[in-house]
Amino acid sequence: MSGRTIVINCEKLETRVAFLNNDQLEEYQVERKTRDIVTGSIYWGRIEGIQHSLNAVFVDIGTDKNAFMHFYDMLPATYEESNIRKTSKEKKITVEDIPELFPVGSYLPVQVTKGPIGTKGARVTSNVSLPGRYLVLMPYSDHVGISKRIKDKKERDRIKKILMKLKIPQGMGCICRTVGEGRKALFFQRDLKMLLKFWNDIEEKTKKNKRPVCLYREMSLVEKSMRDFLTEDIDCVMVDDKKSYEFIREFIGNAVNKNLTKNIKLYQKAAPIFEYYGINRKINKIFDRKVYLPSGGHICIDETEAMIAIDINTGSTKSKTEMEETILNTNIEAADEIARQLRLRDIGGLVVIDFIDMRSLQSRETVVKRMRRLMRNDRAKTRILPISQLGLMEMTRQRDQESLFDRIYSSCPYCNGSGKVKSPLSVSVDIQRVLKEILKRKTWDKSLEVRVIMHPAVFARMKNEDDLFLKELEDQYGRDLTFRSEPSIHIEKFKVVDPNTGEDLLEYTKS
Repeated sequence: MSGRTIVINCEKLETRVAFLNNDQLEEYQVERKTRDIVTGSIYWGRIEGIQHSLNAVFVDIGTDKNAFMHFYDMLPATYEESNIRKTSKEKKITVEDIPELFPVGSYLPVQVTKGPIGTKGARVTSNVSLPGRYLVLMPYSDHVGISKRIKDKKERDRIKKILMKLKIPQGMGCICRTVGEGRKALFFQRDLKMLLKFWNDIEEKTKKNKRPVCLYREMSLVEKSMRDFLTEDIDCVMVDDKKSYEFIREFIGNAVNKNLTKNIKLYQKAAPIFEYYGINRKINKIFDRKVYLPSGGHICIDETEAMIAIDINTGSTKSKTEMEETILNTNIEAADEIARQLRLRDIGGLVVIDFIDMRSLQSRETVVKRMRRLMRNDRAKTRILPISQLGLMEMTRQRDQESLFDRIYSSCPYCNGSGKVKSPLSVSVDIQRVLKEILKRKTWDKSLEVRVIMHPAVFARMKNEDDLFLKELEDQYGRDLTFRSEPSIHIEKFKVVDPNTGEDLLEYTKS
């Protein structure tokens, strides 16, 4: 698939979005249909405890685990308007003032900046912001700014004039996003109107609720993808769900450019969309420890709880005279691939990269500049240090949720956590995907019956949580589906057979 393409796969339990650039997978995102805490969501939180030694508070947001909020994330604090004006005249609010301003039991809106990871609860801030297509609304700050990625001075001056004419309520502010470059004032006005409506709805909910509750849930993956990634340089958006297809067309027509609606395509083939475009094969490689480079070298990625360790190895060298050039080229290739892999795997925290030793200071600086340029457009915030004398580059990448690996896999029951297998939810998604393909391919066979044999854990999942989805599948295709558990079968494996003939129906998915 040539050009820049967004491929969207929508299913009952999972939505997947792949970003392809000339058939290379550049970014991959997954959203599970659960009630998990989503980064960007806003909650009506209650201060449950103050930890002075950590300069932090614990906030009840109505979930199993209390959220964590540092004092610095409460400046400027969100207390009643009368208190803001009164206190701001007397003195500037400092960290020392937070416990007095926010005693235990007080309520305030908080926004999730980092989802729960492992045993840790979510991290939140009282500096709430609402991102739109072109603007980010800041209800508690009167700052008006422009994205640093918009470099042209004339364009910045033009946008500044537009922003200053917007009817932003007193005490509120906004920031122009990068996609606002070149847009007319009308687009900003529409965006601001939408964001103010969201905020008014949030304020109404705070008045009605006397307990911690979710005030605003961040957009779905499809909505966020259209909001954040759909630009004029996208050649095609391919989606396999009619409802999402209609939403995207309406969104583009109203918020972006009506001329781009012709680039939106509804996928209707029997083969799963990710299988048809060869994306599944690319996704499977995401979890490989070893990733090969064009020159013959490779990188090894080890994800641990403390850090991400990445090692680079060169391929065979032609001669000693070309050693330095070969090492530099391999390190540059590695930098390109590492930047891509960090986005694909959605891993963050401390990243330590062991580049192949380079004697030349100029070569080391070339690799550092390359890495910084590659990470500049990453949606996560990064900080990169120069290569040390030991050939190590240390960098941090913002981590706001569990990595893709931890979201897709759960601890293996067969080896007490030393390995990884797919969760029952993941296997259920695979089974429903295969069933849908088989039923599509065999619509002509009116006598078709299907039986699925699986591990008891997966059977329990499908019998309870996913029962409604399976009934919908039966009604849609007018077929009988039966399920049987088999303790001896591996949790990731399943069989799809004709109960009358014993024929293996999985063969139809390989054609």
